[in-house]
Amino acid sequence: MEEILGKYKSTALKDVTVWFKAATIKDFPKDGGACVKYKDKQIAVFNYARTKTWYACQNLCPHKIEMVLSRGMIGDDKGVPKVACPLHKKTFSLESGENLNGDLEAIATYPVKIEAENVYIGFSE
Repeated sequence: MEEILGKYKSTALKDVTVWFKAATIKDFPKDGGACVKYKDKQIAVFNYARTKTWYACQNLCPHKIEMVLSRGMIGDDKGVPKVACPLHKKTFSLESGENLNGDLEAIATYPVKIEAENVYIGFSE
């Protein structure tokens, strides 16, 4: 279990060395998410259309080690954009990865940029 979780490390914008072209903006539902694969990682990408913001995080929910976060509901908690695991309702900040329930470790988050109708995710590897 720790081996799977250990694959995911947040990347700050200043540390991006690779911009991975994930898909076009049309490939993602408005106000929802989809999963893309980067190397041996599953990454959840969210088009938060209500705020015109994009987010990316690990697709792996650390609660029960399930690849489901891309199917979670997005919203906010006191102004913090969040995703709720569709299985167990654990919530995570889409900005920092912090577990908003306070009972789990944070998830990994990644920068997202949009260029010419394409969605790119930033990685430091």
